[in-house]
Amino acid sequence: MTLSACAGDTEEAPAPSESNENQQDDADTHTGGMNSGTEENNETDSKSPSHAEMNHSGSGEVPEGLKEAENPTYPVGSQAIIHADHMPGMNGAKATIVGAYDTTVYSVTYTTPEGEKVENHKWVIHEEIKEAGEEPFKPGDQVTLNADHMEGMDGATATIDSAEKTTVYMVDYISTDGEKVTNHKWVTESELKAE
Repeated sequence: MTLSACAGDTEEAPAPSESNENQQDDADTHTGGMNSGTEENNETDSKSPSHAEMNHSGSGEVPEGLKEAENPTYPVGSQAIIHADHMPGMNGAKATIVGAYDTTVYSVTYTTPEGEKVENHKWVIHEEIKEAGEEPFKPGDQVTLNADHMEGMDGATATIDSAEKTTVYMVDYISTDGEKVTNHKWVTESELKAE
């Protein structure tokens, strides 16, 4: 399972581009079946919530303290092809980069207040974790999520499954199913390829 539109309850900085404000009017929440889909783990957890509960489009706001990448591989305004299946229709879609940030990105496992276990959720960034300090977390660490990519996620206790220091991107794209997704958070640099 993968993360999309992150917008926690933390104070947030303004969107990286003015076009995000206009696009937000068109943003809508997309639905679809759950697919934890990574090359390492293509199993679907039958206890996990569906992507119908995910916020695929976001506000364009970013967590306080998130630093813009100085020299990203994919600069704001450039286009790339997404090679990730966080949700149906994402893999193979052409993305426009609307933000590029240097941070540590995590896949996490957490349980919703309703008791539903969500495994290998991608991605939560360092600035979306309540206890975040200067040092990155390690696999196995217990943290509190400060992001609302999915219903029941904000405030949930999570276990870090993986951690990687990288550039993450906020992207706009039209899914292969024809749905417009704006300000999707997050896609990692390794999940993008030049057109």
